[in-house]
Amino acid sequence: MTATLTRERAPAVPQAAKKTTKRRHGYVYVSLVVAGVATVMPFVWMLLGSVKPEGEILADPGGWLPHSPTLDNYREWFTTLRIGTFFRNSVIVAVVTVLGNLLFCSMVGYALAKLEFRGKRILFALVMVTLMVPGVVTFVPLFVVVAKLHLINTYAGLILPFLTSPLGVFLMRQFMRGIPDELIEAARIDGAGEFRIFARIVLPLSGPPLATLGILTFLASWNNFLWPLVVAQNQDRYTLPVALSLYSTGEQATNYGLLLAGSVMVITPILAAFIALQRWFVQGVATAGLK
Repeated sequence: MTATLTRERAPAVPQAAKKTTKRRHGYVYVSLVVAGVATVMPFVWMLLGSVKPEGEILADPGGWLPHSPTLDNYREWFTTLRIGTFFRNSVIVAVVTVLGNLLFCSMVGYALAKLEFRGKRILFALVMVTLMVPGVVTFVPLFVVVAKLHLINTYAGLILPFLTSPLGVFLMRQFMRGIPDELIEAARIDGAGEFRIFARIVLPLSGPPLATLGILTFLASWNNFLWPLVVAQNQDRYTLPVALSLYSTGEQATNYGLLLAGSVMVITPILAAFIALQRWFVQGVATAGLK
């Protein structure tokens, strides 16, 4: 009799556990949906607001659907405000900055991870200390150096101070430490030099951290506002964030339609780059954090 009751009650425990697990998963999914909607809503409002006339935005700032959709805000950016020039400047600065960081940060990271030389630990300690120094602290000295070199209002002045970053060096060094030393030693025995090892072996294995560094650098460069505002002295060198702040504000008030349309055009390349490289971005952050 006891054995029969035991056999009958045994399945009740797994069933209760399954219900509890499903309930917990349901809470997690609901929380994720709520967080996702809360994150996306401002972007949706911005996109819908960019096709509204200025009067409609002022009359109903919290409204969502436009009553009289129009592309006049975008049209003004492309005609009167010369957004093509600002977009070109942002692309040049961001692309060159990303390429410089990918090259120089990976080279320094490889040296700190796989080469032995005097002062290696001190150099890495300096990199870590630099990570903790706010950028505002070095802003004025950096501007003085750029001015002394006569690089004000030039692409070089906008790009050179950001061709490498301590975060990029740290990220690449952490990942490259995980590359087997035996692989590099085998290449050295075969007669390969350090530059060949770096180009033919290390870089092809460093796809995830390179993608992560590229996204982070592109994001920082594309959204950089204060440095281009100070270094760029005329419209020919303005980047998109600078143009967005200057030309969406008139003498009396802000033109919110222009501001929203410009914001949409500023964040679109960032979203496209992240969507295209998100798999490598996540993998790069995860692998670098495990070293």
